[in-house]
Amino acid sequence: MRGTLLIAGLVVLSAGLLSGCIERTITVTSVPSGALVYLNDEEVGRTPLTVPFTFYGVYGVRLEKEGYQPLWTRGDAKMPWWDTPGIDLFAEMIPHGKSEVKWHYTLEPLPPVHTDALIDRARQMRGLINAPATTQP
Repeated sequence: MRGTLLIAGLVVLSAGLLSGCIERTITVTSVPSGALVYLNDEEVGRTPLTVPFTFYGVYGVRLEKEGYQPLWTRGDAKMPWWDTPGIDLFAEMIPHGKSEVKWHYTLEPLPPVHTDALIDRARQMRGLINAPATTQP
């Protein structure tokens, strides 16, 4: 009888350990939305987006959108207290556990390009290239 209870207890404990799993996600939003996002130099999608992650720590973040200055920065996925080693064993048993990290970024528009000045400068450069070489006596 005692052996049966022990086995039943182990089965219940194993089922509890296997049923739970912390879902870890990073959500990235931006103004304007639709920016292309890279985490640690890997393209993950366009904002707003939510991606799963495994490890806490600092991530390299890059956002790019046409008409805006690219943004290179870092995002810190901080570990919650209940996910520290030791305690996390019990947190993993909680069904539908979540650890959500949220980052929001604002992209700056590119400065206006004065096309007339740019075209004038290009013409000046073209004139220097096409000008005949002068020889000195």
